[in-house]
Amino acid sequence: MRLLLVHGRAQEGKSPEIIQDEWMTALRRGFTVAGVTEPADIKIDVPFYGDMLDELLRRRDLPEADSVATRGGAADDGYAEFLQEVAVQASEDGIVTDQELDGEMERGPQERGPENWAWVQAIIRVVERRATGVSNYGIGKLLRDVFIYVNDRPVRRAINAIVAAKLTGEPTVVVGHSLGSVVAYEVLRAHAGNMVPRYVTVGSPLGIRAISRRLATPLVMPAGAADWYNAFDPHDVVALYPLDAANFAITPPIKNYPYVNNHTDNRHGIGGYLDDVDVAAQIAAALRSN
Repeated sequence: MRLLLVHGRAQEGKSPEIIQDEWMTALRRGFTVAGVTEPADIKIDVPFYGDMLDELLRRRDLPEADSVATRGGAADDGYAEFLQEVAVQASEDGIVTDQELDGEMERGPQERGPENWAWVQAIIRVVERRATGVSNYGIGKLLRDVFIYVNDRPVRRAINAIVAAKLTGEPTVVVGHSLGSVVAYEVLRAHAGNMVPRYVTVGSPLGIRAISRRLATPLVMPAGAADWYNAFDPHDVVALYPLDAANFAITPPIKNYPYVNNHTDNRHGIGGYLDDVDVAAQIAAALRSN
């Protein structure tokens, strides 16, 4: 059985070996807590696109989502529209309360809605501040990077090619973290001939509808994937929504596990996901399924 680990953003300067060591150290802690032994003869692969992503982002030179002061400052009308959609969903779903917005926006009469750029930015800043500690995975950075990935075809093709090159005809459990969950979904969907006993996503932003609606439609379970297990910490500001019928409706439905207590400083780190008892047990069971 193979295990494919698909990383997210902010991994530049690392290497496949470093990422594999970080992920597997945490996963083995989880195996111990879950009382399971690591399946023998696992072949582990880490498609590494961190340096390429960093270079592509610098070429685009878009600001982080929470740093765009005005709609004109977004430098890209598509980016501004994307951020407006994120803000509308957060407002409609109660992710940000009126009280929080009152404390964030300037005093005096203010139109509440996507046409008011100050309202859009206030919502994003409120969500951003919920991350604890110093974070390279805040929602402002994530939204910029995901937007470039889903909106820029050359960027998407270049990154997808690196991940797709690590797929073989062998049964493979695929684990995607953060932006990596979006990349892995796109790759698995485009390469139907793979046998994937379980697709595991952790800290995934796919429930943000501004992201999912920019993917190929209709949304589907990737061909070849037997099931999809999604785990998240409710306090993770990147994984804002479960991948349920409201936010990522596919058949069969995704199994959501909302009980991770991610111990990393920003509640989003990979170590705090892979050493969770249920996440580790689900991966171990999938690795033994063939």
